[in-house]
Amino acid sequence: MRRFVGTLFLICSLLAVSAWSAHATVRVKVDIGSQRMQVYVNGSLRHVWRVSTGKRGYSTPTGAFRPTRLERRWHSRKYNWSPMPHSIFFVGGIAIHGSYHTRQLGRRASHGCVRLAPRNAARLFGLVRRHGSRRTRIVVTY
Repeated sequence: MRRFVGTLFLICSLLAVSAWSAHATVRVKVDIGSQRMQVYVNGSLRHVWRVSTGKRGYSTPTGAFRPTRLERRWHSRKYNWSPMPHSIFFVGGIAIHGSYHTRQLGRRASHGCVRLAPRNAARLFGLVRRHGSRRTRIVVTY
């Protein structure tokens, strides 16, 4: 009987953990002032990365958003077919995406998007894809 109760407890615990992880949340905080992004998973800080947001005349929208579309490979139709790997669109044509202009990270340089190093964009893309857009929140502030 003890063995049965112990096994039942173990199974219930595993089910509770898997159900909890299915509801995991991803929080992406972009600070335009510091040109930094913080990524939280289930409330724990996982990553801090340099970004590039909108340069003068091209603002990055502020507010709280959910991803609207994910594109592993994308090119800007508006800006000379510039590559936008691992794009996470969150408002209109504005996305968080990888950029090969890594020397510009840490200062404003984009046309409104949030640029990341390609490796970091791939990591974030994977997190959002794994946990789901409905469980992901993007917050952009000054």
